[in-house]
Amino acid sequence: MGMIGRMREDVAAARLRDPAARSSAEVALLYPGLHAIWAHRVSHALWRRRLRLLARAGSQLSRWLTGIEIHPGARIGRRFFIDHGMGVVIGETSVIGDDVMLYHGVTLGGRTRTSGKRHPTLGDGVAVGAGAKILGPVTIGAHSVVGANAVVTRDAPADSILVGVPAKPRQRHTGEDTRALLTAPDYAI
Repeated sequence: MGMIGRMREDVAAARLRDPAARSSAEVALLYPGLHAIWAHRVSHALWRRRLRLLARAGSQLSRWLTGIEIHPGARIGRRFFIDHGMGVVIGETSVIGDDVMLYHGVTLGGRTRTSGKRHPTLGDGVAVGAGAKILGPVTIGAHSVVGANAVVTRDAPADSILVGVPAKPRQRHTGEDTRALLTAPDYAI
């Protein structure tokens, strides 16, 4: 799939996940989460070509313009959506699967200064609520939901719900709606 096809796919993913999106033009022109993802793709390509300073400069420019910091080394899958986005931080060794959604204030951060894998891995279809912190080289299994303001420091299996400080996983019930889980008072702190 070419660059234009990926951009169209991103716009469609945003429209699918954001009930406030009125048109594709509005999403493409006015959504900072989308702009940050597009800038990340350019910076990531530079990073992979070992043009590290240029890649970091691009990511910092994007951070200044959007309020979203994505390290150029982070690996991000398709149809990734950041809703609102201000204050989102995604660390260098983060790996994000396809169809993942983050709300504002989410941190995918490290806990050590050692080299190697130090940031989280999010499986396909993961949703992360506002203000959540996922710290260290943990893996969040596919189709899991991290509640607002949760602090995750341990791995979680697929189809989990993670809430609390520190977050404790529980299995998702069949038919539970991800969007409802992210806004239900039972899952917020």
